[in-house]
Amino acid sequence: MTHGDEVKMTIPGSELEIHETDAPVEDDSVVSVAGRSPTQLAIARFRADKLSMISFTVTVFIVLCAIAAPILVATGVLHPNEFHQELLSDDGVAPAGRFGGISWDHPFGVDPASGRDLLARLMLAITSSLTIAISGTILTVIIGSVLGIVAGFSGGFVDAVIGRIIDLTLSFPQTLMLLALSGPVVLMFRTQIADFAPLSFFESADLSNGFYVILILAIFGWPPVARVVRGQVLSIREREFIEAARLLGASRRRLYFKEVLPNVWAPVLVYVTLLVPAYISAEAAFNFLGVGIKPPTPTLGNILGDSVSYTSADPMYFFLPGALLALIVVVFNLVGDGARDALDPKSHR
Repeated sequence: MTHGDEVKMTIPGSELEIHETDAPVEDDSVVSVAGRSPTQLAIARFRADKLSMISFTVTVFIVLCAIAAPILVATGVLHPNEFHQELLSDDGVAPAGRFGGISWDHPFGVDPASGRDLLARLMLAITSSLTIAISGTILTVIIGSVLGIVAGFSGGFVDAVIGRIIDLTLSFPQTLMLLALSGPVVLMFRTQIADFAPLSFFESADLSNGFYVILILAIFGWPPVARVVRGQVLSIREREFIEAARLLGASRRRLYFKEVLPNVWAPVLVYVTLLVPAYISAEAAFNFLGVGIKPPTPTLGNILGDSVSYTSADPMYFFLPGALLALIVVVFNLVGDGARDALDPKSHR
């Protein structure tokens, strides 16, 4: 048979004929369809949401500012602790000029009583606050995911014990424990990490206070993560691929981290995007209570706490950090909402 020849097949007892030819098909209506993985479908749904993409772009910009701030301080581009008394008014408190001393040299103005550049301090404050929030989120997710997987997969006595630990943790008053343990725990951290302070742009006192806030956030933040992961594991542990892995002799560690964990990352990822803004707000609240990184190292919390004393003399000093904190919290929450909708197509905003 040569190229382009036609082959005719007739099915006995039927008038149906099948014509097969090896000639090239030149039909423009034939469209090739490529399969896409669930991850690719989720990314496509996320990119189709304009509000989520705008929030994601702003979030990336904020993170880049947080990364660049200590580099710019180390290279002398930013001067967050440089005093400019000449930029203050005659009373030595309020910044000279309108809107808190905003100028080309100081786009966000200067802070009262010292004349330090507010833009430089806010950029470094984003670094401090995001470092605490992201570190606390990572520790929270690690503790909650491990205990949630163990509880959901093991069941029985182990599940009951972890459940009681969750109830006990949630019953503790977080604010009271935060204030009661701050003194001895911070002092212990300070003696342990004093040798590592030169490796960071934080002082040893700032590191110890920061570690304490991260520890408190993780200790009281992991139970909801554990409950979410446990609920997912309860439905996963009875599936065929888990039974196949058991029959092949997979160890508990492999079952936990190779078989179960990759199938619960979606809700954990959504929870991460919601924990970061919550922890940024918590860090700001802790500074109002006197716990956290202290000035002169700036955080969004201690700048806001300091601005309360100057609301009448310099309203912009209160408005700009508050607006920045609100913006960070909103865009992170919107990214979390977009991730949830993209990963769960049945959900509707």
